[in-house]
Amino acid sequence: TSSHTRVGILNNPSSKIKEDNTVIARGILTTFLTQKNSSLKSFLSKLTKEETAKSLAAGTKIAKFLIPGMDDDAFEKKYNTLGLDIIKTHQMFCQEVLKLLPGQMAVMSNGR
Repeated sequence: TSSHTRVGILNNPSSKIKEDNTVIARGILTTFLTQKNSSLKSFLSKLTKEETAKSLAAGTKIAKFLIPGMDDDAFEKKYNTLGLDIIKTHQMFCQEVLKLLPGQMAVMSNGR
């Protein structure tokens, strides 16, 4: 409810990291990197719905879900060049530094 709140996402997948099973994770990271706050919340809400996940898993391209007001070009360019290394880095941080098990979720506040 506060405009002064910051949100970040760390990925801690439980399975082998591949392009076909990281569509949503890469979409979320790309959104954080390329979009303004006004579009970010709306798109993330759409992207994290179960029917969206099922559609993406069935092969629908993520560009189909972009919403009005988004910088489509910046999103698509970054999404298409975002490698899997960043997700692997997140996974390593979660498991080595935060001591989370693969796939385990946590909430951090003020870095704790």
